[in-house]
Amino acid sequence: MRNVLIASLIVVVGAGGAYGVNQLVGDETAEATTPLARSSVSAVPSPEDVVTLEPAETTPEPTITPEPEPTETPEPEPLLAAGASGGEVRDLQARLKQIGWFEPDISGEYDDVTVEAVTGFQARRELPETGEVDEETWDRLVGMTREPTDDEMHNRIVAGPPILQPGDSGERVRELQARLKQIGWFEGEITPNYGDMTKLAVAGFQARRELPETGDVDQETWDRLVAMTQKPTDDELHNREPEAEEPDEDEPGTEVPGLDPRCATGRALCIDKTSNSMRWVIDGQVKMTLDVRFGSEMTPTREGGFQVGWKSRDHVSSLYDTPMPYAMFFSGGQAVHYSPDFAENGYNGASHGCVNVRDRDAIASLFDQVNVGDKVIVYRS
Repeated sequence: MRNVLIASLIVVVGAGGAYGVNQLVGDETAEATTPLARSSVSAVPSPEDVVTLEPAETTPEPTITPEPEPTETPEPEPLLAAGASGGEVRDLQARLKQIGWFEPDISGEYDDVTVEAVTGFQARRELPETGEVDEETWDRLVGMTREPTDDEMHNRIVAGPPILQPGDSGERVRELQARLKQIGWFEGEITPNYGDMTKLAVAGFQARRELPETGDVDQETWDRLVAMTQKPTDDELHNREPEAEEPDEDEPGTEVPGLDPRCATGRALCIDKTSNSMRWVIDGQVKMTLDVRFGSEMTPTREGGFQVGWKSRDHVSSLYDTPMPYAMFFSGGQAVHYSPDFAENGYNGASHGCVNVRDRDAIASLFDQVNVGDKVIVYRS
């Protein structure tokens, strides 16, 4: 019986596979055959076995915003420039004239002379040297000057109220006559009375300087006269001869007060700003003494030791278009030269930095004596 069972088992295995065996041998063999059966069929994964891959997050590429093209800030339009004309230009020229930057008559035309004057004004104040009037240049100029009168802007000289006139008397009249006498406009004895002779002398002085010929002394006339003369001594005021002669600086061995030590040797133009004088000195001996004036506060004459660099007998300024006869240049454009304005107006004015001389004959003689290379000493005693 056992043999028959075994034989039947073999037949079943061969013909029916694992399913038949399980059914025949019962539960004991099913445990062992189940893994074999699973390995012989395709497995279907359970939901727990499935790994779902999330799609990778993609970072969006940044958007590049193009930089805006730089835009140039437009230059501000000048308020006044070359070629302009009219009342505003007259105002400009009159203001420049007040502080010594413009010499000719007011024209109302923004010409080359005006361009040069504006450029010099700007350079002095470390502003852009354009020669054009921008807002900064105008504000600086207005801050330094007063509103010009209509007479100034049209070159009219109007007499002011008299401060001395015919019929007046006193010490002020004596001073007036003495000052006029110093420059050859009054003859005769000094008196305290303002008479016809004094009136004629004043009118002549005014006419020579293109002032209104009133014969009365207004402030402008008085200022011009004072600038050209020295305060009269008591002897002058009372027609007395001076008690003692002043020492002659030209005599050898005479001590010269205020002479800079650099002038004691060699050949030197010794220019003293304190005394407004220029001495021509050779080996410590004064050969000639001349009155001089200097630049204004805005255009000062340079101080120090220099040399005569070159000479020009009939020089004309290219900057201001004014004559500079007998010019002896010692520092850039600064020179010693004859000034007709100094001769006319005295110290009631200033140069643009040069050393002005008012005695034409003396400077002509000096021009021939001074050599290129001679010392020029500008100082204060």
